[in-house]
Amino acid sequence: MNTLWTEFLVREGATLEDSGICFETPETEVRAVESGTVVVPLVHLGLIRSAGDDSVNFLHNLLSNDVKKLGPLAAQWSSFNTPKGRMLASLLLWNDATGQMIAASADIQPTLQKKLSMYVLRSKVKVADATADTALIGVSGASADAALANAGLTAPVAPMSQSVTGELRCIRLDQRNLVIAVPIATAPEVFAKLVASGAARAGTAAWQLAMIRAGLPLITATTQEEFVAQMLNFEVIGGVSFNKGCYPGQEIVARTQYLGKLKKRMYRVHVPGEASPAAGSDLFTPEFGNQSAGKLVNVAPAPAGGFEALAVMQTSSAEAGEVHLGSPQGPRLQFLELPYVLPEK
Repeated sequence: MNTLWTEFLVREGATLEDSGICFETPETEVRAVESGTVVVPLVHLGLIRSAGDDSVNFLHNLLSNDVKKLGPLAAQWSSFNTPKGRMLASLLLWNDATGQMIAASADIQPTLQKKLSMYVLRSKVKVADATADTALIGVSGASADAALANAGLTAPVAPMSQSVTGELRCIRLDQRNLVIAVPIATAPEVFAKLVASGAARAGTAAWQLAMIRAGLPLITATTQEEFVAQMLNFEVIGGVSFNKGCYPGQEIVARTQYLGKLKKRMYRVHVPGEASPAAGSDLFTPEFGNQSAGKLVNVAPAPAGGFEALAVMQTSSAEAGEVHLGSPQGPRLQFLELPYVLPEK
């Protein structure tokens, strides 16, 4: 993480931890997500830049989405998988003036960069850490567009598209959530303008709650190699192309899609209790007894107490409706709505 950016955030009252950043308590900040618009330094994400004449083909041959169809003002979800189809990383990908930018969880960014570099061989591609020169800022809430406008920035209209203001790029994930990629040198100024425009400063927990409510999962070190892309609803959010050529894990992903072998899906749930459950925690159901029926993917405090989470589990368990955290006798999950419809079996 860049020192200039972090020193500014600390002066603004932020506390930096391995899990992310906070200005107030996480419980206070998630209430701001529900009641207004927040601006969040996305320090829990790392950035990789892929540049060079062969960069598009290079990424196209490695990732689950069709990078060749990524327009200059577009963005896309994608994944990098093992040969067995298990996700090593969930990715947000977009074009910029230098090549392609890839955002992934910061705790896996170094190993992801190393793995991608191993495939370069003789290709005209350079894979490099972009976290040192580019900051990501998230804006979430019903008035997100107005906050950007008041700060002198233009928000893109369509989901998974981007707008350009000088060296700054703004990516719309959905109606309420936008990501701004900005040079480190101007990140403090942009952040300050967004706060002055009415967005409340908030930390990682607030952004995680916004992403959970949007049904957008993030693979972290804890959950690597646990899921096939469809288990995380990646084909629903546009993160998988079934018309492109081969890539690592493609055979498994395609077989899962066309042979009807998908037995697990991702759902949004509420977890009661005061102790924060960890990503990767096992889920249990009467149907499976002492055998794990699924895992938590991402977790954030809920504004009214307890926690909200994205959880992958057996579809039969979700249909039965009785799922417990940690053990067959653990806290019972309550199912919440996702913003999109899951495909029927």
